[in-house]
Amino acid sequence: MRTLTLSGLLLLVVACEPPDEAEPQWLAPVGAPLHADLLEATEGAWLGGDRFALLSPGDNRIAILDFSSGRVTRLDPDAREIQNPGHLFSLADTLFVSDWGRRRVTAWTSGTTQVREIPLSPLAGGALPQAVDARGALYFEVSPNPGPDGSGNRDSAAVVRVTPGAVKADTLARLTPLELAAVETNQGRRFERRVFSGDDEWGVLPDGTLWVARYYHNRVDWRDITGTWHTGAGLPDRVLEVTRVDRERFAERFPPELRDRAQQLQYNPVKPAFVKAFTGAGGHVWLEKSRHIADTMQTYHEVGRDGQLLRELRVAGWGRVLATSDSAALVVRTDTVGFTVTMTR
Repeated sequence: MRTLTLSGLLLLVVACEPPDEAEPQWLAPVGAPLHADLLEATEGAWLGGDRFALLSPGDNRIAILDFSSGRVTRLDPDAREIQNPGHLFSLADTLFVSDWGRRRVTAWTSGTTQVREIPLSPLAGGALPQAVDARGALYFEVSPNPGPDGSGNRDSAAVVRVTPGAVKADTLARLTPLELAAVETNQGRRFERRVFSGDDEWGVLPDGTLWVARYYHNRVDWRDITGTWHTGAGLPDRVLEVTRVDRERFAERFPPELRDRAQQLQYNPVKPAFVKAFTGAGGHVWLEKSRHIADTMQTYHEVGRDGQLLRELRVAGWGRVLATSDSAALVVRTDTVGFTVTMTR
């Protein structure tokens, strides 16, 4: 497996009144790139100032990028405390790392100093936490038991909260069940997920407010600290058909001997409105929109706490935003060398 190069730049974003929806904003790079040797970049977190963390599960590494000093350091360089990181998230300048290998969460300040170790809660069924609030409560996504034939995945996953000292978890939200297709195999009938189907995404603000991005309705709903739900507005989007080229490119990810099988998988007829979402600065939600195979840009919707679309942002090429600060956004871009990550100011 070859090592890819990850670099970071500053991108200019105008922090003013929300523009007209017909006038999307482009993220424009400024400044010199930073380079970090990682195999991939799947999640990011802001650590204050111009500092960000990036997760690379493929090589079990977390990189700390400091754009002010131009330095890149590895969290836990000797790999003594982190074995198999699955998620990272932050609260102010504290970074939390969920480690499925060690079955625990570790907390780090200043990006490199471990200050706390939290064992995984049995109340969450073995799931890894994906968020924390200012009271120290951890938030998990608990999936249903798929069963031997996969039919259990027709049930909903749940977002649950475990507060310090609790004797049971609080179920806060139910997520949309996976889109499944019945497939006949030599071992009998199985239920398999359709390729290019969607997932609900969710996140938590420091005060405990929960948001859920509903892919089927294409909106962001909010649960406030009193437990009251507020339905977001429907967002504008294209309907993107899953094309033959989409299916072929998906199959190319598999080893040659498995590509024929990949072509025979059940594919969704259309792509979901968004493929990823995360909590940005100011408690806004950033939705990474699905793209057409011929698109030359990646589009994002920034949604406010009232569920309304604030603005549309675009990144040229195949760049992806992984985290934002008060004035910047970290973007990962893939090119012939490897990955290029970008920040916005």
